[in-house]
Amino acid sequence: MAYWLMKSEPDVFSIDDLAARPQQTEGWDGVRNYQVRNMFRDQFQPGDLAFFYHSNCTPPGIVGIAKVVSHGYPDATQFDPESDHYDPKSKVEEPRWLQVDVQFVRKFRHSVTLATLKEHADALAGFQVIQKGSRLSVCPVRPEHWAFILKLAEP
Repeated sequence: MAYWLMKSEPDVFSIDDLAARPQQTEGWDGVRNYQVRNMFRDQFQPGDLAFFYHSNCTPPGIVGIAKVVSHGYPDATQFDPESDHYDPKSKVEEPRWLQVDVQFVRKFRHSVTLATLKEHADALAGFQVIQKGSRLSVCPVRPEHWAFILKLAEP
């Protein structure tokens, strides 16, 4: 099993939105970064766990956990001219973009804010979210970082 962090803006798609979906499951669509696309294709596996991170809000932070429940598959929004994620260069026979399905596991009583994560930079050395210039919406989480952050979430 691998661990991930997946960022979403809560006014676009929040952990509460995931919890409210049928079977508490939704496709993680709209990712338009080749590095993340490759992770969805080559590394994401059903059963992997992901921290759900609310970004571009006050305060940003990890708000809960989701489980990956599918392998990567073509993101249909790339073919939809009405979608914000439409990519006219994508072809159905050669899709450029992938998504995975995630399922709600739980919401934390208190978020683990970005400021809190940065306060523990020594213990979280190498954790991409606290590194300067890190802009990926999805990133791997090392097992020791996962365990440490869980302790921060449930003091």
